[in-house]
Amino acid sequence: MNRQLAEIQLKKLFGFPHFHDLQWQVIDKLLSGMRVLFIEKTGFGKSLCFQFPATQLDGVTIVFSPLIALMRDQVRSMQDKGIRAAAINSNQERDENNNIIEQAQNNELDIVYIAPERMENAEWISASKEMKIAMIVIDEAHCISIWGQSFRPNYRRIVNLVKLLPKTFPVLATTATATPRVEQDIIDQVGSDLVPIRGRLLRSNIGLTVVKVQSQAEKMIWLGKVMDHLPKPGIVYTGTQADTDIFANWLQFLGIKSTAYNGRLDPESRKRIEESFMANEYEVIVSTNALGMGIDKSDIRFIIHTQIPQSPIHYYQEFGRAGRNGEKAHAILLYNPHVDLELPRAFIEGSKPSREKYNRVISAVKSALMGRNEVIKAVNLKQTQVSVILADLVDQGVVNEQVRGSSKKYFYNPQAPDFDFTKFNKLRAAQEQELSKMVEYVNLDSCRMGFLCEYLGDEPAHYCGICDNDRGKKVIVPSDPVFEEKVKTFLENFFPVLEVETSKSNLVNGIAASYYGVSNVGSAIKHCKYGGRGDFPDWLLRQTLRAYRKHFGSETFDLVLYVPPTESGDLVRNFAGKVARTLGFPISDGLVKSRPTEPQKIFESGLSKKDNVAGKFRFEKHEEIKGKSILLIDDIFDSGYTIKEIGQYLTNLGAEKIAPLVIARTVGGDI
Repeated sequence: MNRQLAEIQLKKLFGFPHFHDLQWQVIDKLLSGMRVLFIEKTGFGKSLCFQFPATQLDGVTIVFSPLIALMRDQVRSMQDKGIRAAAINSNQERDENNNIIEQAQNNELDIVYIAPERMENAEWISASKEMKIAMIVIDEAHCISIWGQSFRPNYRRIVNLVKLLPKTFPVLATTATATPRVEQDIIDQVGSDLVPIRGRLLRSNIGLTVVKVQSQAEKMIWLGKVMDHLPKPGIVYTGTQADTDIFANWLQFLGIKSTAYNGRLDPESRKRIEESFMANEYEVIVSTNALGMGIDKSDIRFIIHTQIPQSPIHYYQEFGRAGRNGEKAHAILLYNPHVDLELPRAFIEGSKPSREKYNRVISAVKSALMGRNEVIKAVNLKQTQVSVILADLVDQGVVNEQVRGSSKKYFYNPQAPDFDFTKFNKLRAAQEQELSKMVEYVNLDSCRMGFLCEYLGDEPAHYCGICDNDRGKKVIVPSDPVFEEKVKTFLENFFPVLEVETSKSNLVNGIAASYYGVSNVGSAIKHCKYGGRGDFPDWLLRQTLRAYRKHFGSETFDLVLYVPPTESGDLVRNFAGKVARTLGFPISDGLVKSRPTEPQKIFESGLSKKDNVAGKFRFEKHEEIKGKSILLIDDIFDSGYTIKEIGQYLTNLGAEKIAPLVIARTVGGDI
């Protein structure tokens, strides 16, 4: 098919009169059975480079993508055009996924999106052998490389699949960002016949700005003052889930239509927010980097980071979600040089576990044949760390896999060589260098866009003309007593919600008086629990009662219960008694532990935390619970497993409603 004929089909199917030159260059090679690595900035048509060939090839195109939001958007868009597209993902019911697999086997689909994790699913692997596959697409291909900003072990399995395919089988790997080092690593892994095509990275419509601040309050003040003057919609990126909550509520307090988005949300809530944002029902989404990569929204006018990213690659990719329609857009980074490097350094530390943690996993699989969850519990590590370690150990032949049906077990290879930490050490050094480059970026006096393009391997663009340095406009945050008072008032009346509702229990979402690490609440709790300072002070009681009244209003409860202590003695009991007396509700000491538990803080993984409290609570007089609405009090809410376990237990005893009230929610708790 030549370009002229292809563009007739393009107009008919997609409504575009012409391909961009690089698009046709990629498509022409794919239709000829070649393999291509396409590096092109966000919003410049990478998706069309596999969507169009998928409609022309005989068979189904399989797109490996880690982004469920992108799957949804692109499948919906193609179906609207009459293209036979579908996605298989964990948010869908098993029957729906199975139906899509059957359609693909019957050659009734042109394109199917799946997550890379499916390559570990024995059922999928078996089903895919019965499909007439026409092309393989590896989206977000930088995840292949250990040097990429989002390395994912599952991508190695895709690479192994590609190596088994005939050399004339078309393969497309796409990414918006890849340094020359990442580009070469992808080629080395996929094969030397992977032809790189690289677009220009200069985004001439995005003005880059850095605003240096001295505190979190200054970030809030600057956001509050500038928000009325920025074109919308936009995204505010934060470093933690807690900060999405704080900044989204701050903007709501100022009258801005905003909401928080993070990995803690259930799939339905994420989908609802994504769709509302696409329909411009929100002016601002405040998010961790969980939002963005899969959102195909062309009219985003600003991207603001309240936390410095780990590397220039991360930053370029994230602000590249703005201005895809060519309109002028703003990319602004708020940077506090005193504390803002702590979080990316922690991410670097967590991205590759320590040597000691590798040895822990090796020791565990030496002792028995284990599934991944069994390994997690045996070694007391986070799920993500164990997944990375197991993938590395399998890759080097230290550990072998045994797959039976949908289950997978790991066992030690007695002939295994010692694990080679060379790559580990090189990666850590590379990540630290990338963070230092990000610090260099915030302190630049020269063109910011030129610096980023050159770092990413593009032709130098020494003068963009619209960044703060090129315009000679340094932005500062002047003192503002009015906004300082607004921030103070907001923080005194901002109370984190505890999202614990499930369809299986009568537990309802509760409230905390504060985030643990955001105010002096955390230090007060710590002094009382571990410093022997006596009962929690009365100001904590007043703050907690304010949270109660804001969230529950004048609602009454039949009974107050408190979480039995693990190591805090009568602190929570005494505090719950004061709450009960103030509100005029009866209190019971009847909720106790049937067996001792360990402090939840000693466990790394959610699986271990859940096991620690499962079946460990008892209430003797069941008649005191049946039909009652219960206020459940604790001092600290972290993972949420203790509250959920008690909520389920009380539901089973007949409680009509269980509402949690706590003094503080931790910043990093995982529900």
